[in-house]
Amino acid sequence: MYDWANSAYNLVITSTIFPAYYNEVTTISKDGQTISDKVSFFGMTVKNSSLFDYSIAAAYLIIALLSPILSSIADYKGNKKRFMQLFCYLGSISCCCLYFFTGKTVELGIIFSALAALGYCGSLVFYNAYLPEIAVEADRDRVSAQGFSYGYIGSVILQLICFVFVFKPEWFGIKDPSMPARLSFFMVGLWWMGFAQITFYKMPKGAPLAKKHDHSLLANGFYELKKVFGQIKKMPVLKTYLLAFFFYSMGVQTVMLAATIFGSKELKLKTDQLIIAILVIQIVAIAGAYLMAKLSDLFGNLQVLLFVVFIWIGVCVAAYFTYTATEFYIVAGIVGLIMGGIQSLSRSTYSKLMPPTHDTASFFSFYDVTEKMAIVIGMLSFGFIDSVMNMRSAIIALITFFVAGVIVLFKTIPLSPKGGPGM
Repeated sequence: MYDWANSAYNLVITSTIFPAYYNEVTTISKDGQTISDKVSFFGMTVKNSSLFDYSIAAAYLIIALLSPILSSIADYKGNKKRFMQLFCYLGSISCCCLYFFTGKTVELGIIFSALAALGYCGSLVFYNAYLPEIAVEADRDRVSAQGFSYGYIGSVILQLICFVFVFKPEWFGIKDPSMPARLSFFMVGLWWMGFAQITFYKMPKGAPLAKKHDHSLLANGFYELKKVFGQIKKMPVLKTYLLAFFFYSMGVQTVMLAATIFGSKELKLKTDQLIIAILVIQIVAIAGAYLMAKLSDLFGNLQVLLFVVFIWIGVCVAAYFTYTATEFYIVAGIVGLIMGGIQSLSRSTYSKLMPPTHDTASFFSFYDVTEKMAIVIGMLSFGFIDSVMNMRSAIIALITFFVAGVIVLFKTIPLSPKGGPGM
């Protein structure tokens, strides 16, 4: 149910209404032609899409630095739920505050969108750490896929509610053209905070570890991270898998975060066309998450991941040659099929490969730091190439990340023991 709660952020804020609204209020156009896409951010003049990429990268970098410290405290104090709540409320309240974002308050919009991203990915550090505690190994692919599917269903429901405001504002006497989008941001915050209460009510609080730390709680997180890394280095399958995960996550997460801005700027798609495309992604992703879980039972997690990363390479090539709304919809459908699958399967594969341990938050902190640093590099690379060339060139550049992921996954499969997630 936490996937149900927070995926509204992922759909409305990350993927549909916010990126389209952001591009619209930060772009000066006349007769359908862009006059200027530059914005002023605390006195600096930046391309609007690059500023968006950089702000998301900054949020993920912050959480990559914070999560080892917080995960260590969570393991030691046994209060994963408290930290999960803290980041949940930070993210949801920030979404509500985006109600005040207009073309005249760009700084406010960027700051609260970055804080919302910080809350979202910060809460997932502790949310993911619950998986080994609440599901036995045989059930983790299914449970992980079920969580992602609930997220897609819940987010689509809220998106449809938001549609009523966006497409039929006259029903509510709304005359301000920016009001429907801003109301949607506010509703995301309420939805996220409200449905998260089901999770917080049902999830175990956790018990503190009996052992004492040799270092301060602030420093211990990085010592724990170092200790986890030391364990991972002795586990060839997990070590190689994490390297592959790092490479392909650079591409996957960047495509997902930049897709709407690409459709809006490069293809000149209208908000309703973008929303249709993202809805296609969400609906198809429900089936995709379950399909990948089933395929992993038949062929093995690593083999299925390898196949999916190959498809992502094809998606990047197809996106480069996409110029019409119909082509964008087709690519969106393929992305939907593989998006939920690669996320849920990556998470469950890691939980299967990690050793039995009570320090689940620390181990998943390492996983999350790996993913967040991949996103930082991916978004910074994408934003930089976009700023000096264009978004199509930036998409082609992402292929190098996926190719590196494929090469390392090839090396991972022979290392996997018979009966393990690779066999």
